Amino acid sequence: VTHSIPACIGSMTINGKQLDNESPVSIFAVNKCYETVQDGTFFDGSGFAALVREGYKVRSDVNITLEFRTTAAHGVLLGVSSARVDAIGLEIVHGKVLFHVNNGAGRITASYEPRGTNSLCDGKWHKLQANKSKHHISLIIDGNLVHTDNPYVQSTSADTNNPIYVGGYPADVKQNCLTSKTSFRGCLRNLVLTRGQHTEFFDFSRAFDLRGVFPHSCPGAEH
Repeated sequence: VTHSIPACIGSMTINGKQLDNESPVSIFAVNKCYETVQDGTFFDGSGFAALVREGYKVRSDVNITLEFRTTAAHGVLLGVSSARVDAIGLEIVHGKVLFHVNNGAGRITASYEPRGTNSLCDGKWHKLQANKSKHHISLIIDGNLVHTDNPYVQSTSADTNNPIYVGGYPADVKQNCLTSKTSFRGCLRNLVLTRGQHTEFFDFSRAFDLRGVFPHSCPGAEH
């Protein structure tokens, strides 16, 4: 077993002596246990999760689904880029969800803004689906659809080859389809990416780089 257990552990004794877990000699990716907990991964607003070290290839079609919960009006949700301009990006900016795609000829954006007093930053779970199909892109938030047609119809493939960054990205990494550098603060769960018949469910505890992210442990109320 090479990855950590997603659990709370307490009252541990060795040879009858209770361990002091309040002042450890060293600590890495361990948070306090919450009195009320929900299924999900907690992002504390300082970092990111990096998935697919060898690089994720979006190409012509990809469907992304996830659920998020936040009280912040700004935050990176997901970005996949390349050394060139090809990229995709999902972010929350001023309480709106933006889905950006660049197939190489120029960036296009589908933008979802909640109507009236409804808010996506109300600390409740919201379901997001972002779909890129060649030069068409669409965004479905809680069942509400917005879509955008790409004027660059000859350009259909986002030739990405970098990792998937979720909830933020390192300062030295370029993201061609994200406008924000603000790390996400809140909880994410059920991240699934589908290309054709190939569906991948991503477990954050298996990320190759985690900073300020606590897998499988989402506080029941704002932490």
